[in-house]
Amino acid sequence: MTYEHNFNPTISDKDVFTQIVKEKEDIGYYNLPFQDTTAFKEYAKEVKQTNVVVIGIGGSSLGTYAIYKYLKHSRDLHKKLFFLETTDPIDIKSKLENIDLEDTLFVVISKSGTTVETVSIFKYINSLVTCDASNTVVITEYDSKLNAYAKIHRMKRFEIPKNVGGRFSVFSAVGLLPLAIVGIDIDELLRGAQETHNDFFGGMWSESKKLETNQRLLKKARFLVEYKNSFNINVVFSYSSRLEGFNKWYIQLWGESLGKIDINNTHQGLTPVGIIGPIDQHSFLQLIIQGRRDKTVTVIKVENFDNDLKIPAVTLDGLEELDYLNNLEFSSLIKSQADATIESINAVGDIPCDVISIDGVCESSIASLMYEYELLTSLVGKFMYINTYDQPGVESGKIILKKNLGNKI
Repeated sequence: MTYEHNFNPTISDKDVFTQIVKEKEDIGYYNLPFQDTTAFKEYAKEVKQTNVVVIGIGGSSLGTYAIYKYLKHSRDLHKKLFFLETTDPIDIKSKLENIDLEDTLFVVISKSGTTVETVSIFKYINSLVTCDASNTVVITEYDSKLNAYAKIHRMKRFEIPKNVGGRFSVFSAVGLLPLAIVGIDIDELLRGAQETHNDFFGGMWSESKKLETNQRLLKKARFLVEYKNSFNINVVFSYSSRLEGFNKWYIQLWGESLGKIDINNTHQGLTPVGIIGPIDQHSFLQLIIQGRRDKTVTVIKVENFDNDLKIPAVTLDGLEELDYLNNLEFSSLIKSQADATIESINAVGDIPCDVISIDGVCESSIASLMYEYELLTSLVGKFMYINTYDQPGVESGKIILKKNLGNKI
């Protein structure tokens, strides 16, 4: 008797970890934290312009924006960073009205080199100011048409490795170059990512040595996949407006990586939602607490806001009962609000919830968080038996767009 099968029983944690270790040989984002940053820092020293404009969309801008948004109010940055990432004409004009284009470095980012949105905006910029080697740098694959254009015009070029997908590219030149130019410590960024990498890959799998980060991420990934039919919506509840950019980055990373057809030709996917506390306590929390039980919740807290702004000791007529707020630091208030949300979720007893606490507003903390989410995404993809790194659904839309636009010529 012979026997063949295509059953795919739940994969073990050990096998998933082994596959991830093997995957590191081919998927480039895993090892980005250990790259040499000298070229980025040397170029950054040469930049004279006050303004830096990133022209890119999706993975070419979201990760950079997430880090810049998180750090910019706690750093004495000597340059301003702007992002042109949409073809909305109102957005383009309103942003450019506030930028001195004669004192601007343009960072044009496109992995493929033919991204319609990026090239369209770059064309418009070229109509307003002469883009040349003195004010334009290109980040792309070295065999792209954009790279060929930059070479013709003697523009400085940096490479996006072919084995690094756009949504996983924040720790490549895509993020490191513009962040270095404005004055963010990219070595500290990579150090944070390195720590998370080493915590996860710090030793061979064994029953006697289980790494805390390793086990935590494996446990979460397994739960998300095994209960995906019950809890299909994954909510990130970030308790700081500084994490608004991280939320946007997470939504792309999660949605584009995990919305796939698996090896059994079954449609898979987890729906990412990113919300900000305490703002969304007054909207989405109601849905979480008393709505359908189809959501997991990850609350992200910031332990040290690096800010001592206080509520003044002012008594307001008729509101004396709120004087307990007097002299309370706003950072303490928002942490208390986060704790209250966590307690309210846990009190109902049937909403999966975990809490991530970030040490402070620094490069290593945000990088560690982002690298952890990249690892978690890869783990979930393995448990789901999908290709985490392609995006055929997105590509189909791009093909239709280019075809339709081409037919109008």
